[in-house]
Amino acid sequence: MPDQSKPFLPDHTVAFLSDPYRFIGERCRAETCDVFETRLLFKRTLCLSGPEAAALFYDLNRFQRQDAAPEPVRATLFGKGGVQGLDDAAHRQRKALFMRLTHGDALQGLLAHAADAWRECADEWLVLGEELVFYDAMRTLLTRAACRWAGLPQTEGDWPERTRQLSALFDEAAAPGLGHVRARMARGEAETWLAGLIEDARAGRTDLPEDCATWAVAWHRDADDALMPPRIAAVELLNLLRPTVAVSVYLVFLVHALALHPQYRAPLVAGDSVLADAFIQEVRRWYPFFPAVAARVRHDFLWQGQFFREGRRVMLDLYGTNHDPRSWADPEAFLPERFLSQTPTPFNFIPQGGAEAAGNHRCPGEAITVALMHQAMQMLLQHLEYEVTTQNLALDYSRLPALPREPLCIRVNTVRF
Repeated sequence: MPDQSKPFLPDHTVAFLSDPYRFIGERCRAETCDVFETRLLFKRTLCLSGPEAAALFYDLNRFQRQDAAPEPVRATLFGKGGVQGLDDAAHRQRKALFMRLTHGDALQGLLAHAADAWRECADEWLVLGEELVFYDAMRTLLTRAACRWAGLPQTEGDWPERTRQLSALFDEAAAPGLGHVRARMARGEAETWLAGLIEDARAGRTDLPEDCATWAVAWHRDADDALMPPRIAAVELLNLLRPTVAVSVYLVFLVHALALHPQYRAPLVAGDSVLADAFIQEVRRWYPFFPAVAARVRHDFLWQGQFFREGRRVMLDLYGTNHDPRSWADPEAFLPERFLSQTPTPFNFIPQGGAEAAGNHRCPGEAITVALMHQAMQMLLQHLEYEVTTQNLALDYSRLPALPREPLCIRVNTVRF
């Protein structure tokens, strides 16, 4: 098969990092294509966007995840040796652990801890009577919930440090300079802490409840029937804790959307559960959560006139696919009603990946995200009276994760539990 790659390609890393959510999609639309080749981090990279491209990307016969994510991402966000970089039987066996811990009774346990954290934090916010940086508040709240759910021994004084560590893994992973260094350091600290705890649990020096996430990770056996090395087990435990705390980004988006679209507030306060689900799904579609995911080509093939060489890195545009006008009418408008009449597919609605979670690479934490968003909506609309005090709510699309340029602040006036 002839290689149709261009002999020279300029590096577009700076352009991508300056607008990571829109770089791929805007270029695809400008060139009327679903795929183009460029250089990112000095490596040839194929960029994909759109539902057909997503269906291609999640073809396990054509793409693999081993060593697909750039090293800075593996060193901070994902961790090295984690489920995101596994393929085939190894991936299926490891993924089964995550599916058990993000659904059913395990999910209900997390929600119970999160409800407790909401009650505790809301009382603290009311006593303070001050403006609250909502993103900071949600990261603290979800760190409490996630660590308790995981069965991690904590004292009240531990929360600031644990919040800092877990937040840095996603909030500063793509930050320039010292921010990225802090993320790497937080990764090392957190892995050392959790690997030691898992070693102690296996040696009988620490008792863990058998229904907690840390116990399940400590005693999980991989496809070779061996326990994970303690450091890898720590990586996977962080792959449960970090995404749970990262839902704080979606909770900021939830409050942001309620502030910008107040016409939905009355029916949501009245308990319209169908609209609540549609509203949450539109938040997940419209807002910029994670820009892209990566894979590597397994075998040479040709698609839409583009040659895919074995081993080449490929990036799928999540944000652009969620805004693709071929799938979504008026995609730049925030319209929860679209989810009342339109059933999304596994490839045109991919805020946390495409295909299906159990046997492919869609995020298993999607159920946790949606459940925590529903819980937060109930807390905000049924149990709190608050006002948004921030005036400039414009989003910063150059930031990873994207957030309002001016921190979104609220003042809690009443708490009802």
